Amino acid sequence: MTAAVVILNWNGKHWLEQFLPSVIAHTPAPHLIYVADNGSTDDSIAFVCARFPSVRILENGENLGFPGGYNKALAQIAPETADLFVLLNSDVEVSQGWIEPMIQLFKADQSIAAAQPKILSHTEKEKFEYAGAAGGYIDRLGYPFCRGRVMDHCEEDKGQYDAPQAVFWATGAAMFIRTDLYRSFKGLDADFFAHMEEIDLCWRLQRAGYQIYCQPKSIVYHVGGGTLQSSSPFKTLLNFRNGLVMLFKNYPSWALFCLLPIRLILDGIAGLRFLLSGEPKLFTAVIKAHFQVWAQLPSIFR
Repeated sequence: MTAAVVILNWNGKHWLEQFLPSVIAHTPAPHLIYVADNGSTDDSIAFVCARFPSVRILENGENLGFPGGYNKALAQIAPETADLFVLLNSDVEVSQGWIEPMIQLFKADQSIAAAQPKILSHTEKEKFEYAGAAGGYIDRLGYPFCRGRVMDHCEEDKGQYDAPQAVFWATGAAMFIRTDLYRSFKGLDADFFAHMEEIDLCWRLQRAGYQIYCQPKSIVYHVGGGTLQSSSPFKTLLNFRNGLVMLFKNYPSWALFCLLPIRLILDGIAGLRFLLSGEPKLFTAVIKAHFQVWAQLPSIFR
């Protein structure tokens, strides 16, 4: 079983310079490494070609966001090239032997569609990292959280999650997914642009009877926030908008009827908290997110 490790890049030369060597050092043949470029305006691609000639380049020509960029890039890889796609953020350092435990997991159970390694913080390596930690879950109101991370609190890794475990979603920072299923499920939803698209894909896979896993025998270290900072109004808009869109796509109608009023109230409270905390741009982002959802309802339902 072979893997195609695909790193999506947008003006990320500094991340590639820092972390691509670890990926090359710890990803042996026959696995392949690609950098998929989302229309970068820096010289990151020229840098990769000169410094790391073994890395293959996939050029999208424009910034299509996280899901659109991956969809276009992965479509350029021939189906027979790899059994697994690995969606790997550019700000991730991988550890020795990170590939093999993941492959063994997929070999052992054909019902596993996607999986992630243990995600630790690159800056505090004894702690889990926000974006994925030891596998993602979702509560009854549709809010995501992780083993090892609830809200903004990340636990110290003391081996408490060191057994492979079925989870609800695998992080897009380091997602392994069967290539045939990625293609047959039409990949990530490009309308999301960024944030929540991996949760949506994992939800769709589970609705079809597949499983999502975390394999903690594989470890990677993630910086996090490398593209959009947590204080970014655009990131806030995407999180609130995409969270609602994901519910419309995956929850049954009767559940939405009960859930939406609660979500609207809670989102309103979150918006007011931003306003009272002196962050009016984040408050405006929450309002914009809701207007975009309601304006896009016909296309969402289609």
